[in-house]
Amino acid sequence: MGKNLYNKVFDLHTVRRLPSGQYQILMGLQMLHEVTSPQAFAALRERDLGVMHPDRNYATADHIIPTASQARPFADGLAEQMMQELERNVKDFGITYFSPESGTQGIVHIVGPEEGLTQPGMTICCGDSHTSTHGAFGAIAFGIGTSQVRDVLATQCMSMGRAKVRRIEINGKLRPGVYAKDVTLYIIQQLGVKGGVGYAYEYAGDVFENMTMEERMTVCNMSIEGGARCGYINPDQTTYDYIKGRKYAPSDTAWNKAVAYWESVKSDPDAEYDDVVRYNAEDIEPIVTWGITPGQSTSVSGAIPALGEFDATEQELIKEAYEYMSFEPGQSIKGTKVDVAFLGSCTNGRLSDFAEVIQHIKGRDFKVASSVRAIAVPGSIKVREEMMKRGWDQVLRDAGFEFREAGCSMCLAMNPDKLQGREVCASSSNRNFKGRQGSPTGRTLLMSPVMVAAAAFTGEVTDAREFFEIAAEPVGV
Repeated sequence: MGKNLYNKVFDLHTVRRLPSGQYQILMGLQMLHEVTSPQAFAALRERDLGVMHPDRNYATADHIIPTASQARPFADGLAEQMMQELERNVKDFGITYFSPESGTQGIVHIVGPEEGLTQPGMTICCGDSHTSTHGAFGAIAFGIGTSQVRDVLATQCMSMGRAKVRRIEINGKLRPGVYAKDVTLYIIQQLGVKGGVGYAYEYAGDVFENMTMEERMTVCNMSIEGGARCGYINPDQTTYDYIKGRKYAPSDTAWNKAVAYWESVKSDPDAEYDDVVRYNAEDIEPIVTWGITPGQSTSVSGAIPALGEFDATEQELIKEAYEYMSFEPGQSIKGTKVDVAFLGSCTNGRLSDFAEVIQHIKGRDFKVASSVRAIAVPGSIKVREEMMKRGWDQVLRDAGFEFREAGCSMCLAMNPDKLQGREVCASSSNRNFKGRQGSPTGRTLLMSPVMVAAAAFTGEVTDAREFFEIAAEPVGV
């Protein structure tokens, strides 16, 4: 039998098998940010250690950075302290820093790809759950904890077990108004938030092959929400075209050598898998989460499922979700009132995410509902500048959105962008956990950016296909 990409890349980066049964794995790239790195750098100082490969470690600021204004010092004293600590650490240890002043700052999982650091056949890690995003390029990418960030800084290696591999095939053609976000939410809905535990996910089939790189990043980003250790898509010409010409991409004679390596790590036609599941693209509709995990979702035309539809082991959590979200079984998700609409995050804060929204609102007299606070937050300074160059910032402002600086923003409660009280947020982010968006009683409904825009204009969960009259083929999200 042939080998799949996960096992090829894992084997190529294995230094040795450890007595524990785990493996010492060389990390080709570590991305750093201001939240999980300070303690790791402090541990190096305590042991009088340096960074083994500064050229394989890159940093940015994203989680705590405010998006209304990035003027220093930050109003939040702790955020300012964390920024200063990151600036000190990258300077002292010789690490490249994508700073706001350089015009390269952004969310860590958006900056890596746009700079050309993320490449096929790599092992990549970061002290952030959604590092699986980088698997869109045919890398195997892991979210890690602070102690592992420390280990990789000191040794460029970490210890880990080998995952099983599940191949997820989706063939056919997505219907208009169905996007990459819907695809990944559908997979999580079908397999569950714990369905991927112990697995790496390989996404394959017509749907993923026809996606843009940014769509692929959206899918791989949420692999972790399905419990998977990582998720990836085999590299192809779409991958190579995206990488070529970026700052850290191979160039000249090194390019052909790199492509040859990238081709070699692709899963073999007769590759062996521990599990294979198959879905039809035509079965996927726009998805909206209704509960407190990304797996608790329904199609926009569907209803909150009854308790009896769930396994007995899940029913306590389902009851908790009903109570927390104030939903009743059988209630339609469509028509749910929203107070906040958030466009952004490492899941859907890229240029094409905003492009899809813009194409449906530009030149049309849509206005954010008076009861809704709507914010649009680019995932990086480069995305923001390109949006402004195209005039999209003004399109969004004219429609009633606040157009912000780059950062993680309302994806999580580590910056000033937070829900208040029992507010309901239509969000293009990746998690709907209790308190995720800053209020211990706030409620999050995950959906695609186009669905968020429709909710912003109507003040309630709305089928964007009907609201925007989406009949033509989608451009892509």
